[in-house]
Amino acid sequence: MGRRDGHRHPGLSLLQDEGVVRSVRGVGTVVAARPGNARPARRRTASSAARDDIVRAAVAIADAEGLATLSMRRVAAELGIPTMSLYQHVSGKDELVTLMMDLAFGEQPLPTAAPADWRAALETVARQEWAVFRRHAWLAPAMSLTRPDLIPSALHYTEWVLAALDGRGLDTATAFNVHIMLFSYVRGMAVNLESEAQAEAESGLTADEWMDARSGTLISLTAGGGFPHFRRISELDFDLDLDALFELGLRCVLDGLRGMLR
Repeated sequence: MGRRDGHRHPGLSLLQDEGVVRSVRGVGTVVAARPGNARPARRRTASSAARDDIVRAAVAIADAEGLATLSMRRVAAELGIPTMSLYQHVSGKDELVTLMMDLAFGEQPLPTAAPADWRAALETVARQEWAVFRRHAWLAPAMSLTRPDLIPSALHYTEWVLAALDGRGLDTATAFNVHIMLFSYVRGMAVNLESEAQAEAESGLTADEWMDARSGTLISLTAGGGFPHFRRISELDFDLDLDALFELGLRCVLDGLRGMLR
């Protein structure tokens, strides 16, 4: 079973991690013996860990600790099952993350009936996307614009936007580009959520506290009079509100879109 090139086979690595096999110098890889008359620890069987359980456990880990901490072994430990049991339900971490995205976007379905007004319809879908990203800070950085994952629940958002733009004077390709533009705006704002959560965890400071600690530097930079307009900002009690910033940007995007539509 052992490999002679000095590298562990992925399957052997998992078996060794689980204590099923062990390496013996000069012999190779052998089945690990159980000490004395000790009875094996009771563990959940693979069949008791449904795919939904795995995905929900993975989402909970990513929500609490960030996607960088997620691994198949970490999920298995959370569920109390052998790591290799997960591979009966998902092929690996890439598929698991795709399933996590599908779960996230499917948690709160869009309304059954869309508003007749195109702007109200696009506001609805954008705000719901923002709410999804707000609940799951890891989600926006995990997604790709140029190489998108095929996420069934997210297709409902695409269909909603295309339906809202249908009959408004746009060809199909342009309407789809509008959908991508709107989604990119929401996702681009949401990318800041995970990095801010990580920064707060590492520094122990909120964004406002971090800025307050640097207020003296800001004042000194503007003291020479070279930045009169920016100095006004330094004199304000300004707090960055991502939700308010999202709404401002959404209004600007939709105002600009109005000129393209019938």
